[in-house]
Amino acid sequence: MRQNPSFAMTDVSELRRLIAHHPWVTLVSQGDTGLVASHYAVLLDDDREDLTIVGHVGKPDDTILGLGEKELLVVVQGPHGYITPKWYGDVPAVPTWNFVSAHLSGIPELLSPAENLRVLERLVERFEGTGDEARGLYTLPNDVAFVERLERGTVGFRLTPTRVTAKRKLSQNKAPEVVDTIIAGLTEHNPALAAEMSRAAAARVRP
Repeated sequence: MRQNPSFAMTDVSELRRLIAHHPWVTLVSQGDTGLVASHYAVLLDDDREDLTIVGHVGKPDDTILGLGEKELLVVVQGPHGYITPKWYGDVPAVPTWNFVSAHLSGIPELLSPAENLRVLERLVERFEGTGDEARGLYTLPNDVAFVERLERGTVGFRLTPTRVTAKRKLSQNKAPEVVDTIIAGLTEHNPALAAEMSRAAAARVRP
């Protein structure tokens, strides 16, 4: 992803927020026959305060991605959407696409079975919740043996990125009144992008 200084996203807390809110990522690696991509959910490493992520892949995705041996590109995609030029007013303009995205690159380390089990448990807790009706990994009888078999069919990884490219293109190059018009236009049909633009606009005017 080509970086543009006007849209660069460098705040670690904002990047962590992006990953936490958009955990479904694309994993890209150079396979033996060309580029390969897989799609999995990841989590921030709860023992770290940086951009280290943990996750797992199913076998044989581990083999084709070359986990632990090759550089892995993790693409995190936040809110995005079409921006019509009619929101710019009666001026020459072209349509564009606003988005928030981050690329994390590095060679991941493989997790031990115990660490991988913990990641699997955290993933279920993250999406299942912890309420009375939540179904965790160990809810039913004999779940321990079942989960251990499940773990053996997956490969856990931890990635501390050595390169990060992140971009938040949210009409920062437009006048505040134009940004307000865009946010209003997006609110009904793309509230997630509208909220992200509002957040970015508020940060720009914060003293």
